[in-house]
Amino acid sequence: MKPILLSLAAAGALLSAGAHAQDAAAAKALASKSACLACHAVDKKLVGPSFKDVAAKHKGQAGAQAAVAARIKSGGSGTYGPVPMPPQAQLKDDELTLLAGWILAGAPDK
Repeated sequence: MKPILLSLAAAGALLSAGAHAQDAAAAKALASKSACLACHAVDKKLVGPSFKDVAAKHKGQAGAQAAVAARIKSGGSGTYGPVPMPPQAQLKDDELTLLAGWILAGAPDK
């Protein structure tokens, strides 16, 4: 029984790793299409904060993904400086959730 459970757990880990890679690729494509990458980079400040800085600021916070998704949707300024981030109100809730999760993960390539 134990070997079967271990095999199932290993298979699940492999499948979820593939799903994370697809999610990361989809999130990066969405960030590019939505012009997020014009102002943000993964690991350095451009006009706005780096995605890694955003992830560090929200690390361990309950509700961080929903908060970041809401900020992407509504835009705003003042959290990281005076330059306003334009709203991305055209994005669907699942797209906002995907972007927020990707950003909070440090914007991985895979």
